[in-house]
Amino acid sequence: MTLTELQHLLVQFKNLNILVMGDFFLDRYLLFDPDLAETSIETGLDAHQIVNIRNQPGAAGTVTSNLNALDVGHIFALGVIGDDGQGYDLKKGLHSTNVNTDNLIESSDCFTPTYTKPINQKTGQEHERQDIKNRKPLSSDLEDQLIHRLRQLVPQMHGVIALDQVKEHNCGVLTDRVIDELSTLAEQYANKTFFADSRTRIGDFKNVILKPNRTEALEAISLESKDETNQNLLEQCARIFSQQTGKPAFVTLDADGILATDGDTFTHIPGVKVPPPIDIVGAGDSVSASVVSALCAGASLADAAQLGVLVSSITIQQIGTTGTASPEQIVERIQEID
Repeated sequence: MTLTELQHLLVQFKNLNILVMGDFFLDRYLLFDPDLAETSIETGLDAHQIVNIRNQPGAAGTVTSNLNALDVGHIFALGVIGDDGQGYDLKKGLHSTNVNTDNLIESSDCFTPTYTKPINQKTGQEHERQDIKNRKPLSSDLEDQLIHRLRQLVPQMHGVIALDQVKEHNCGVLTDRVIDELSTLAEQYANKTFFADSRTRIGDFKNVILKPNRTEALEAISLESKDETNQNLLEQCARIFSQQTGKPAFVTLDADGILATDGDTFTHIPGVKVPPPIDIVGAGDSVSASVVSALCAGASLADAAQLGVLVSSITIQQIGTTGTASPEQIVERIQEID
């Protein structure tokens, strides 16, 4: 992809409507000053003193933040959060990144999933994370609401990104019922881009583009070898995914880039080498946002994969946060490479 082609592609993102459906988390960063630590009179334990709090959308919210950074015209969120303070902070963060939250269902029966990350302000080191997740199955009533809203939203969209973050079966937004409905709609609206990313259930999605990383790909396919460095093995996984869904597949390869296939031919876009330090948190979500935006704008698989590599090379250089990449940064990066 030439610089001119890239610039032409990026401009088209402003005309897109993209729906992100899945598990919206709140990423809460608690910055503490170690010099201010006190000893609790009651317990004798250290009491770290928080000097700054930074909230931002995480998980599916990282995808929407990347779509916003890419200047996608209209971004819609579909999911379930709690009727709680974390949900308020999450919606505030989504609004600040131009996300339509009208279909983000609030329920008193659920938590707003939250990753709380204590960070030493002086060293930048992240300490043990504290997670809030829902560990009971999503109710049938909430599933009904999600499916109803999904059916209403899909006709208006150019693309749909499904992000399955919760490992506990049926405890997140993308339950078995919701995945089945998504697969049905993807078949019904074959001209639209449907795309799925799942940590543990990537093989459950049908009729949609799949994007596992190399570890997820090998774990999902029953092969004798699990050698993550074997290119032929990874191509075999990608081909199986594409044959199962009837759609292309992308396998992210960390520093080695992205492998893309339409089921017959393969394209490997090498990674962009960047100097340390790097932070890979959210890199996969930035790939999802950029690849889907490119495909919705009419890009080829190879060009979509190349954009994904460019974007992720920028986001991993943003330390202590889930990064994003703007069109200006992307253009600058491809000029650096050239």
